[in-house]
This record gives sequence, C-alpha cells and structure tokens, in this order.
Amino acid sequence: MKSIVFKRFSFLLTIATGVVFLLSACGKNVLYEQNERIPSAIWNKDQILEFPVDVEDTLSAHHIYINVRNLNNYPLSNLFLFVNIQSPDGLYNRDTVQCFLAEPSGKWVGKGFGNVWSNRFRYKTNIRFPVSGVYLFQIEQAMRIEDLEGISDVGLRVEIVN
Repeated sequence: MKSIVFKRFSFLLTIATGVVFLLSACGKNVLYEQNERIPSAIWNKDQILEFPVDVEDTLSAHHIYINVRNLNNYPLSNLFLFVNIQSPDGLYNRDTVQCFLAEPSGKWVGKGFGNVWSNRFRYKTNIRFPVSGVYLFQIEQAMRIEDLEGISDVGLRVEIVN
C-alpha cells in the first residue's frame, strides 16, 4: 500500500515540478538554448561540446547559463569546466568555471527526478555582445579525469535581459 501511495506522490510531484519549470520559463527572452547528451554519461576529457550562438542584438544585455545534468553515480560534489568563447571578429576568451552539484553533506542540488539531477548555473550576467554574428561557445570538462562518469547532459542558455 505504501508503495502505491509513494509512486502516486512521486508522479504528482514530478508533474508539479514540470509545471513550475515551464511557468518559470514564461516571460524569458531566450535567444538560444541547446543541450548536448554525453554518450553513456561518460565525458571524455577530449570531448569538446560546441554551441554556436547567432547574436544580432548588440545593444541589449544578456545572461548566459550553463546547464548540467548529473546522475547519482557522479563521484564528486563539484564539476570544473573550461568555457571558450570565440567571437565573430576572431577574439578568443577562456574561463574556468566551477559548478557545485552537491552540498557538503553530499545531498545533490538542483531539480531531481529518479537518479537524474538538473542544474542551471549562471555563467555571465548583464553582458553585451560587442559585434553581431555567430559566437562559438565550447565547453569541456576540466576535472583531469580521462573518462568522467555521471554527467549525462551539458548545455548552454542565453537570455536577453528585459
């Protein structure tokens, strides 16, 4: 009996979380959002994910986010990433970004469903792109582990600030 009640509660909680997520996305001016699946949830250190973002508006400010989905078998509490940005005029920028996926107690952060946890990390806020054209964002894992297990998806989201 408890199992059936728990399953129904879990199902309703999942539906409610989905509705909240969709409603929170309303009103956002999403310029770009793409997520890349990591095959078998094993991210090789040489696998670089690419996200070409076509920017026309150079006057508005933008927020940039990094989306990460991890599985329960991810062995660490954080994730270091290298983020490379190449602008249409050839300028190149490289950042190191740390994403905290778990609290010090070991409890996963973000929104969870089953053994999958989703997070959206703010990477840059209120930035203006200096020239229009395609900006190439590249994201690679920087954990110094050849095959990093437990990361299932990584993505990029760019929003125009109202």
